[in-house]
Amino acid sequence: MVETWELRARFARALSAMYGRELPAYTTLVEVTAEVNADLAEQNPAKAVRFGSLDRVAAERHGAIRLGSAAELRQVAILFAGFGMHPVGFYDLRDGASPVPLVATAFRPLDSIELGRNPFGVFTSMLTTADRRFFDADLQARLENFLTRRSLFPTELLHLAALAAEEGGLTAPSAERFVSLATTVFALSDAPIDKAWYSELEAVSPVAADIGVAGTHIDHLTPRVLDIDELYRRMTARGITMIDRIQGPPVWDGPDVLVRQTSFRAMAEPRRFILRDRSVVAGETRVRFGNAEARGIALTPAGRELYDRLAAADADAAEWEREFPRTEPELESRGMAYFTYRREGSRHIAEPIVYEDFLPASATDTCNRAEVAFGSDYHLPWLAETLGRPVHDPFALYQQQQDRSRERTPS
Repeated sequence: MVETWELRARFARALSAMYGRELPAYTTLVEVTAEVNADLAEQNPAKAVRFGSLDRVAAERHGAIRLGSAAELRQVAILFAGFGMHPVGFYDLRDGASPVPLVATAFRPLDSIELGRNPFGVFTSMLTTADRRFFDADLQARLENFLTRRSLFPTELLHLAALAAEEGGLTAPSAERFVSLATTVFALSDAPIDKAWYSELEAVSPVAADIGVAGTHIDHLTPRVLDIDELYRRMTARGITMIDRIQGPPVWDGPDVLVRQTSFRAMAEPRRFILRDRSVVAGETRVRFGNAEARGIALTPAGRELYDRLAAADADAAEWEREFPRTEPELESRGMAYFTYRREGSRHIAEPIVYEDFLPASATDTCNRAEVAFGSDYHLPWLAETLGRPVHDPFALYQQQQDRSRERTPS
């Protein structure tokens, strides 16, 4: 029997290998990440393992995919459950400085043991076709009709996923088949794209155009790096064009919190387009990229409130040092971060719980918004009903991990 966590690890490795073949700059990103991690581990071994073992950091990937409908979202929940990945959190990407017509959740392992074995998670967004800020009634109807006609997840794949979830794994032959089928679903399709249809959707949002094609695919994959500033420098030195800045907290003299992330800019990829006269011409799309992330301590609601306030004000390092707790003990004493505990002699040792989730800014793009009324509401209760399963509160998961640790640690 291949256990669920091993299925998840194999799936993450297979997706990473496939994405590297499709987008060679991602392979460069993984190589540079490994170099940076090895150098930091040699220079500062204690810091390198502060938020997890080096084996875990090296294996860690987070991915992102985009779907078009509630039916597809329900099916991907079945698929990911077969890998021991469950919905955590609700992300609304329709507001903010760069709104896109998407809502999302993150499918990932829930408990610390499963996360330690393999923490692979996938940020999974869905197109909000009924939102009148983006789609008028006519385009909504045509788009939903298109999405209804396509089929992303084969029956055999969903059957194997349900069996894996029920049994806690699969036999070796079934495991190989399951991982292969699941990986193939997220390969970039070589089917030609209707140029007029793509352009119409692109005028609303590039992400709508990306979703409104024959299949789905990996939007980006994210290795974990121990020094993201050094990674940024080395990627640039290799001639890879990076986004303008590193997202998240600034470099400052204090604890690492939540996640800092950066990426290379979306790469031109060759695609074929069908014109109105049915001729097929060569073209390209620019929708896929590679992220890297450096993870820190998971913050409580109180800590997140302060973090969000500083982030909204685009606070610099000096403001962070004035406003935010400067040490882990201060974060703990003020109830602003989560920790696990162990006893060492007469002392209680607090160790930070690593943040496992995503920042809403991790999936943004530019678009044009129609200044008209909403067509539908998308919210957390809607998401749970759509998935037919609970959507876990990330704060509650971290709190449970902290509480269990305290219960196991003698006073």
